[in-house]
Amino acid sequence: MAGTQTKDYYGTLGVKKTATTDEIRKAFRKLARKYHPDVNPGDKKAEEKFKEISEANDVLSDEKKRKIFDQVGFYSDNIDPATAEAYARGGGAAGGGYSGQAGGGQGVPFDFGGFDFSGFQGASKASRAESEGGFGGSFRDVFSGMFNGGRQARGPQPGTDLEYQVQVDFWTAIRGGVTRLEIQRQEQCPTCKGRAVVGGSIECPECHGSGQVTQMGGRMKFNIQCPRCGGSGKVQNACKTCDGAGVITKREPLEFRIKAGTRDGQRIRLAGKGNAGTEGAPAGDLYLIIKVGNHKLFHRSGDDIHVSVPVTVMEAALGAKIDVPTIDGVGDHAGRATLKIPPGTQTGQKLRMREKGAPSATREGARGDQIVEVKIVVPKVQDERSKEILRELQKLNPEDPREELLAGV
Repeated sequence: MAGTQTKDYYGTLGVKKTATTDEIRKAFRKLARKYHPDVNPGDKKAEEKFKEISEANDVLSDEKKRKIFDQVGFYSDNIDPATAEAYARGGGAAGGGYSGQAGGGQGVPFDFGGFDFSGFQGASKASRAESEGGFGGSFRDVFSGMFNGGRQARGPQPGTDLEYQVQVDFWTAIRGGVTRLEIQRQEQCPTCKGRAVVGGSIECPECHGSGQVTQMGGRMKFNIQCPRCGGSGKVQNACKTCDGAGVITKREPLEFRIKAGTRDGQRIRLAGKGNAGTEGAPAGDLYLIIKVGNHKLFHRSGDDIHVSVPVTVMEAALGAKIDVPTIDGVGDHAGRATLKIPPGTQTGQKLRMREKGAPSATREGARGDQIVEVKIVVPKVQDERSKEILRELQKLNPEDPREELLAGV
């Protein structure tokens, strides 16, 4: 008969038994990023490690499952919470195991394999309590409820979601277009059609055909139904193409359309483009996180476009109509539009051009604005005539721009 070792889920995740749910979640995420099959394609050891940490997280992140694990020393879907509670109260895993001491001797593990419970069926409550050393309730009541069946068949498993970051240039995000990338995803195995098994049955390698395995619970040892074969002693041949996974990993090119006005950090969902499910279950989804490139002239904030434009002293002082670049061009080229500079415009002042910004990816027909920041350029005066004109201008406009600044000094 095969034996199974008690699993240390806390050790698997590298956390203490007093760890909070949040600490368990963080530990799992850290290990998952390291051992995920997508990060380690073809690495069987990493795949097995990922299964172990996933199993540990499944139990420890669930309050009810974790309580049963703490009480009994391992977890099974067939363990009733009330039974686990009774086991722990009777000196089970939490108390170091049911010792069955007699005459003050040291407790030793009990093996209930092949134990005949029929003698307790018709016994009175008093005689049963006496026979069981005060444990309370028949052994059949306690342990048959704890170990009454093996693991259910896996059944169809939906595919998991995938997430990729996609680099998109500035103009494609503004005007829309087609983008291509290569992804790695799990597809349904062509040999077993996602069933994970092929051909007839073979002897179960877990229990070696006996249908039972040994499970430790504290210091007690139980013979339980084999979780791999469900007690039948036989399992089907695992598909060699997919190693019994039902799916195979492939790299494939993907072409998708970027909507005009797509923002940096926007999340695009492609339904059914994630990992394939098994046994006809639906595939997961693919999520694309858009990373938009920069532009030398334009800076985008939401749907607004910001641009800095140099203006001469005379244009700023007298007012003018100037041409400024806009995103309304063709291809990778910017367009241009006329902007009115009001007289007396100061450097750093921002002027708004309505509906000259990026199109909205969420509101059909809507556009942001273009915000133009004025940068006044001081001329480099070389000839004497220009200097005379500027001196005359200074005499006509003797205002001191630092007067307010120095008023309290």
